[in-house]
Amino acid sequence: MPLLDLTPRPRGATAASTHPVVVIGAGPVGLAAAAHLLERSIDTIVFEAGESAGAAVRSWGHVALFSPWRYLVDPAAGRLLAPTGWLAPDPDEVPTGADVVTRYLEPLAQTAALSPRITMGARVVAVTRLGRDRTRSDGRGDAPFVVRVRRATGEVESVLARAVIDASGTLDTPNPIGGDGLPPLGLDEVGSFVLPPLPDVLGRDRARLAGRSVAVVGTGHSAAHTLLALAELSEGAPGTRAVWVRRRPPLRPSTADDLPERERLGSRLDALVDAGVVEVRDGFLIERVSSAGDGVRVSGVTADAPASFDVDLVVAATGFRPDLTITRELRLDLDEVSEAPRRLAPLIDPNLHSCGTVAPHGFAELRHPEPGFFTVGMKSYGRAPTFLLATGYEQVRSVAAWLAGDLAAAQAVVLDLPATGVCSTDRADAGGCCA
Repeated sequence: MPLLDLTPRPRGATAASTHPVVVIGAGPVGLAAAAHLLERSIDTIVFEAGESAGAAVRSWGHVALFSPWRYLVDPAAGRLLAPTGWLAPDPDEVPTGADVVTRYLEPLAQTAALSPRITMGARVVAVTRLGRDRTRSDGRGDAPFVVRVRRATGEVESVLARAVIDASGTLDTPNPIGGDGLPPLGLDEVGSFVLPPLPDVLGRDRARLAGRSVAVVGTGHSAAHTLLALAELSEGAPGTRAVWVRRRPPLRPSTADDLPERERLGSRLDALVDAGVVEVRDGFLIERVSSAGDGVRVSGVTADAPASFDVDLVVAATGFRPDLTITRELRLDLDEVSEAPRRLAPLIDPNLHSCGTVAPHGFAELRHPEPGFFTVGMKSYGRAPTFLLATGYEQVRSVAAWLAGDLAAAQAVVLDLPATGVCSTDRADAGGCCA
């Protein structure tokens, strides 16, 4: 791999630098990016596909996070909020997603500095270079980005940018439940029986799930949350049955974990499995889903033989993957396994570990061959499930420093993360990630 040219371009050095920096997404990391850019007097525009700040977080607002508030408030965002009379939450309190939106993201988006720079209901559908598709090289680094935006009204426009920070996340692109990474055969016919990740079992979706048999596919924390909620629902709604479909061994909590809520989640689920409240189907790779009366038949293979079972509903809790369609005309350097930026990928490779603690990293690990384009936040992790918000905040602090020409600050990357000794494998050769 060639050596990186880490030297920032002097501000005003090209025509492109007269345009604002576009941030995609008004979630926690996107708003933090905007706060850091504004703190460095860099003109900024934020496009958010939803109708409010933190729209993606709001969709799973019923779920409690693992991290307490001390890891959830970006420093630059906190400095923007301080003059407004905003009261910082108790740093040791563990909030729900809804708490994060109402007590942090909404007040942040409403600050005088940020509010006029955020456009809601504006989905970025493509990013390219002015006058250049991905094949054209001449003058590429000096040409501004073209950010194609579709508004809620259906109107489509193009906005020029000196740089683009993609903090759009991955919630809109869940992994398929098929064992081979593809949607299972028959999904088009019974898709209404397959629910997206993190349904609000005890709230919004209660009526649909009560008294039903529900297969939850996945071994991560989203699956665990849903299974625990279904077990609680079954106490007041007879006939509610939870089936845990596991393609691989589940997460194994460690006593070294500084996030005790994560350890408690695994322990509670283990107890329900041991008590028979949650039925387990291990090593089950789904190949097909089909209609079965008023429900769905799930068919696939195990280590022993083909197998199938019938349930009323299926919840897809198999994680997420990045949507790369909007960057088709850009030159990205992505890891072939995780689809994360290639220099970041070794730090987060899910085949080796899924520890929350990663080595400090910033703009240098997030760079692509396309100068001025950065993928940050959950999307920067590609398909790896180990992202923590505090990591995203340090990413955008570093990127903003680089865009401001402050190389020393951009390179001085420090992460203050909780020890999260959690692995996604039982293999003896998994290394020391849970030590």
